[in-house]
Amino acid sequence: MPPSESTPRPVQILIVEDNPADARLVKEVMRDSKILNEIHWVPDGVEALDYLYQRGKHAGALRPNLIFLDLNMPRKDGRAVLSEVKADRELRRIPVVVMTSSQAEEDVARAYDAHANCYIRKPIDFEQFHQVVKTLENFWFSTVELPIR
Repeated sequence: MPPSESTPRPVQILIVEDNPADARLVKEVMRDSKILNEIHWVPDGVEALDYLYQRGKHAGALRPNLIFLDLNMPRKDGRAVLSEVKADRELRRIPVVVMTSSQAEEDVARAYDAHANCYIRKPIDFEQFHQVVKTLENFWFSTVELPIR
């Protein structure tokens, strides 16, 4: 059988999360994924926008296929990042999964008003957190078709 003409590209995932432990948990779950992926992590909204617009140290960064976005972060919160991403013609197609500890119904409504693709409350328990990330992985990488960069 001849070699494949095109090697599958890894799915690019951007985690925007100020809590390194939560970012690490997502990375660990995704590392065991059946889907070839590359995870990139930024700790706040300012750096997230630098990454998405390929500015500064993120020049040349690959556009993510999916963004995991926390809402409550320093410098620029996730609400502002979500609004900016969804207002940009080049970025708005990227699915954004809001994954936050916020229990506020107002945050849920505002996230969907700003065109978040889904809103998930972070579970406190490790096993539940693991299950949520696996469910997201199955949905976003096995069930739906993501736009090509």
